[in-house]
Amino acid sequence: MTSDPHPPMRSFGRIKSRPIKPRQAALMDSLLPKIRCPLEDFDPRDLWPEAKTVWLEIGFGGGEHMAAQAGRAPEALILGAEPFQNGVASALRHIDEQGLDNVRLHDGDVRELMARLPDGCLDRVFILFPDPWPKARHNKRRLVQAELIAELARLMAPGGRLRFATDWADYADWTLERFLASPDFAWPAERAQDWREPPADHITTRYEEKRLGDCAPVFLDFVRV
Repeated sequence: MTSDPHPPMRSFGRIKSRPIKPRQAALMDSLLPKIRCPLEDFDPRDLWPEAKTVWLEIGFGGGEHMAAQAGRAPEALILGAEPFQNGVASALRHIDEQGLDNVRLHDGDVRELMARLPDGCLDRVFILFPDPWPKARHNKRRLVQAELIAELARLMAPGGRLRFATDWADYADWTLERFLASPDFAWPAERAQDWREPPADHITTRYEEKRLGDCAPVFLDFVRV
């Protein structure tokens, strides 16, 4: 097996920062291998046949939102992708403490995971507070690009819902422009409250509460047509 000589441009920065705590490091060795997504093509429902719906969280950070959604929706199989190793370790702690059996993880670039999934297998997707790459010369590194949207359109079932959230005004505009340019997604918002107020099922995380961006959080919910 040879590596791609021209891999996709990274949409994320560092992979690891501070040392991983001993308990979390132990879970990286014991739990992660059990719930890691396969390294070959697979159908998510084969991983957990009782799943009534399949969701994907792209860049789950510390795993708070993903774990909380998994607890609220025990009928859903949630796939989570995160390249940042400290985030993966934190998510494993949440999964272990809450006894969740409906979460599977990919500890790497989500595009690697997406390439292994079959058409129409996802019912919901979350992209919450991704790296904004705010400098104009770095915008090309943003996760949301036309290529990603096309791949999401392949993977999402008709009527599937995708939620994007950011606290950077320019990234909200960037994302809206690109999704509206796609014939595969609709934006059903009718009034400002639809994107200014958190959706009823949104789970606020500690990262979101830090308000590190330049605006109040913006929530864009799209529908796969």
